[in-house]
Amino acid sequence: MKKSVFAIALLSAVCVMTPSCDTLQSIAKDVMAEPTVTEIGNGLKEALTTGVSKGVDLLSAKDGYYKSAYKILLPPEARKVTDRLKNIPGFDRLEENLIERINRGAEDAAKEAKPIFVSAIRSLTFTDVTNILMGKDNAATDFLNRTTNQQLYEKFNPKIVASLDKVGANDLWKKAAETYNKIPLLNNKVNTDLDDYITKEALKGLFAKVEDEEKNIRNNKLARSSALLKKVFAKQDSNRTAAGNK
Repeated sequence: MKKSVFAIALLSAVCVMTPSCDTLQSIAKDVMAEPTVTEIGNGLKEALTTGVSKGVDLLSAKDGYYKSAYKILLPPEARKVTDRLKNIPGFDRLEENLIERINRGAEDAAKEAKPIFVSAIRSLTFTDVTNILMGKDNAATDFLNRTTNQQLYEKFNPKIVASLDKVGANDLWKKAAETYNKIPLLNNKVNTDLDDYITKEALKGLFAKVEDEEKNIRNNKLARSSALLKKVFAKQDSNRTAAGNK
């Protein structure tokens, strides 16, 4: 508040000495103005769209999943199969081959994710935008996850299936699972379908990357690449400073 008073006083002094007072006042008013609900909504959508774009571009590149923190590992059921079959000729590198192929499938499917995420972001209403802005560092990502995850799953799953077929992951797994299920005296047969697991893990990785980007924009002023982002998240910074001084 003291800074605002000082800025206004300084502006008044400058206005006495310059004919461009109206322009200066307009600039100062815009800088110090509170963002409207519409601006907050647009700012959050811009931040999420930026995060999604960066996340999808990273994960859809070669090794985006496979050699990153978002690498998809086999579920415990699948690891039981790979451990049992590793001494059988032709299956000695089964686990690593499967892991590479499912991650390649996720990378391939991720290329189709951006328009789905962007469409979901654009559909956000302004009802909760202020609470999201003033919420946790991942509040926007949490909101997006809660409200769009099922819809994204339904649209993403067929792409995962097609991608896993494209890279041969499904064929390799089904062959391994069928071989495992033929082993005598086994009480528990394994499911030959990995699609559901891979889809959920791929989406989990996408949301995790979006969350990382949201935290970056919230906490790194240099990441706020537009005037709107600067204005909107300045309100967040101001509220956090005020809360910390209480």
